[in-house]
Amino acid sequence: MKTVNTVLTELEMTAAWQRRDSSYDGMFFSAVKTTGIFCRPSCPSRPKLEHVEFFRTCGEAVRAGYRPCKRCQPELANGHPPDWVAQLMTRVAAAPEERVSARDLRAQNIPPERVRRWFKQNHGMTFAAWCRGLRLARAFTQIRSGEPLDEVVLGHGFASHSGFRSAFTRTFGRPPGQAAEQDCLRVTMLDTPLGPMLAAAGETGLCQLEFADRRGLEQGYAEMRRRFGLPVVPGDNAVLPQLRRELAEYFSGQRRQFNVPLALQGSPFQQKVWCELQKIPAGRTISYETIAQKIGQPAAFRAVARANGANRIALLVPCHRVIAKDGTLSGYGGGVWRKRLLLALESTGKLPAAP
Repeated sequence: MKTVNTVLTELEMTAAWQRRDSSYDGMFFSAVKTTGIFCRPSCPSRPKLEHVEFFRTCGEAVRAGYRPCKRCQPELANGHPPDWVAQLMTRVAAAPEERVSARDLRAQNIPPERVRRWFKQNHGMTFAAWCRGLRLARAFTQIRSGEPLDEVVLGHGFASHSGFRSAFTRTFGRPPGQAAEQDCLRVTMLDTPLGPMLAAAGETGLCQLEFADRRGLEQGYAEMRRRFGLPVVPGDNAVLPQLRRELAEYFSGQRRQFNVPLALQGSPFQQKVWCELQKIPAGRTISYETIAQKIGQPAAFRAVARANGANRIALLVPCHRVIAKDGTLSGYGGGVWRKRLLLALESTGKLPAAP
């Protein structure tokens, strides 16, 4: 069996950067040491190669101290997949039962290795696994709605009941006949003016919403499975379209309070802090010390700060509205630059330009 290299080499990144290859947008980022800015590979700006270093994720570039280029907006690269990725996703969505082989990809002049790398980086799984997860997610919904198992198996391209049962059980931890008793997390990437966000929701509410370049998100689906104890598959449910709509209204200045149901998971202390965070009005800020006083534990402001940092539902549980006692913005998992812009949006109704 041939081993496929899923990691971009320095040589491949350099070659793609030199030819401004937009098909690599979102797969790696170029940063200019002399300006402190990072870009997409396709960015029209062309600094000298000796001033450039490459990063495989947007988060790595941000943590290294670079800020996004205003011209090519690299923080949106994963929210706007390359055309060839969008076409593949559309094809799979239109006919999920059809398998897209390596031969099919080559016929479209798309190297299978590039497809594998893009999906591994942006979805934490190969393209084949993403397609299989999408088919199984739809099968899960159909089974729970009472459709006959024979129709579900045949309608999703599985050659046999045993193959379907095996794949279903590996993904959901139980056979199809017990699907009605279980929830699962549907995961999707949402585009926002401040960069793509990873959202995960079960049937009862939103479990996770974080900027895709946040430290620790690289573990992806496996981390969510461990944290929530539920199967994780790509796709949508009733919660995610509502979230997508309300986020668009929020960033356009038309919404100040979210109605998306939440499924918070944390210790009793964390839950108490997160509940208090949701009481902070848009456009207002509060200190860790004040929150500690409000929950009746005035000496626990450091524990409040830790609970604030452990929040996994950005914006809806507005930890960005918490500042230091001296009025400074302090830390934020999505980056202090985003925190500043979010507070400005909530104060003025308009999102200022990124730094």
